[in-house]
Amino acid sequence: MAEETPRFCRYAVVTGANRGIGLEICRQLVSKGVKVVLTSRDEKRGLEAVETLKKEIGVSDQSLVFHQLDVSDPTSITSLAEFVKTQFGKLDILLSDSPRIVNVSSSMGKLKNVLNDWAKGILSDAEKLTEERIDEVINQLLNDFKDGTVKTKNWAKFMSAYVVSKAALNGYTRIIAKKHPWFLVNSVCPGFVKTDMNHKTGVLSVEEGASSPVRLALLPPQEIPSGCFFDRKQLSEF
Repeated sequence: MAEETPRFCRYAVVTGANRGIGLEICRQLVSKGVKVVLTSRDEKRGLEAVETLKKEIGVSDQSLVFHQLDVSDPTSITSLAEFVKTQFGKLDILLSDSPRIVNVSSSMGKLKNVLNDWAKGILSDAEKLTEERIDEVINQLLNDFKDGTVKTKNWAKFMSAYVVSKAALNGYTRIIAKKHPWFLVNSVCPGFVKTDMNHKTGVLSVEEGASSPVRLALLPPQEIPSGCFFDRKQLSEF
């Protein structure tokens, strides 16, 4: 694969990328000429994933690198930010100078699946939605788990934690898009993909699942909106 000149280099960070959809997203981005930082909490597994990909698709050390990242650890996040700043000077997938963020979400996180009226009311109010309000919803769910009242408070039909966490992610997507209008920020459901998480019970391959986030990452900016939810390649409601 031909290397891009520095002027036209595009850079991406993929989180949780040592396996499954994240790993396949790295593969597809690198194959399209994007320089990728593959991250994972487990350094050993992350390094192994990078070396495996390099051998499979035949790319240089400059095209695919690893950095440890635990998104719940501020020190780890700062370390990655410093690494990107030092190595690349920027972090963005650049097409016509338009940076973007693609959050891999799930159709399970659609608001219709959040049955708790109080939580749905907060997450549905896009104009008044804030990070603090989303945190309030998450904290209440955690308290209800501790109290054993999740079912009685009717959070969701099943998999309440998963449904609400993805609904929260979609909410953050809308907030970031509104706060940073010069970014293209969207959520996308890759579909029901065969991964270790669902014991390979999905219907799509990881290649098919990864294609939707990669598409959003690389489309010309004039072809996509911001602050939206995509169900695979189709624009959908939150």
